[in-house]
Amino acid sequence: MNGASPLAGRCIIVTRPPRQAEGLAAAIEARGGAAECIPVMVVEAAPMDAVLAGVIERLDDFSLAFFVSANAVTYGLAAVQQRRSWPHTLKVATVGPGSERALHKAGFDRVIAPDSGFDSESVLALPEFAAEAVKGKGVVIFRGNGGRDLLGDTLMKRGASVAYAACYQRQVPQVGAERLLALADSADAIVLTSSEGVGNVAAMLGEAVSRLHVVPVICSHPRIAARARAAGFRTVVETMPGDNGLIEGMENFFRVESKR
Repeated sequence: MNGASPLAGRCIIVTRPPRQAEGLAAAIEARGGAAECIPVMVVEAAPMDAVLAGVIERLDDFSLAFFVSANAVTYGLAAVQQRRSWPHTLKVATVGPGSERALHKAGFDRVIAPDSGFDSESVLALPEFAAEAVKGKGVVIFRGNGGRDLLGDTLMKRGASVAYAACYQRQVPQVGAERLLALADSADAIVLTSSEGVGNVAAMLGEAVSRLHVVPVICSHPRIAARARAAGFRTVVETMPGDNGLIEGMENFFRVESKR
């Protein structure tokens, strides 16, 4: 890096779960910023119930496995390994750079993923998800509890047989609210990387969430941005996806802010 980063001296709240926060926090601190890691979502493995076990046992019946996130990769593959090996013929697909890296790290050489967009709509535009490619085929979707059904619903309309493997669950943290409020007057930005995370902040803070509304929100998708604005945040900065996109977006924002 040439010269000081616009992040130097800035306090940035990173709200991802601990494991997902490490890389972004390190990038912020490498640029002279202070990363305050306060998870607004608890992620843990889902119980191995009969539904999840049944889907895993019949993985050979599917042509394509889709992982909705890096968490889906981590917990999905761990659940599979409890019961069997991964079928050699089962192709893998995902949505974003982080989950794509996680699949490569897990040993998958060929990962189907969009080059841009990084959402369900972008995945559905891929040739591997076209009607002529999925009709009559089985697709298993590894995900958390709940989540959007757009991908699965669209694939079924295109003639695919879809099964869901709920391999992890998300909850609102029981701690962290006091730290968030303590930083309301000093934080320069808060990074929110999921729509659910926006809702969790409100759930954690209750009416006191209004104190945080003056802190600029950094997010990486239009849906998250829309949710943040609807929740009352006054300044919402939408960036490109991934850690690099978030860092670049933050630097651009603070570069402009420093000239005002």
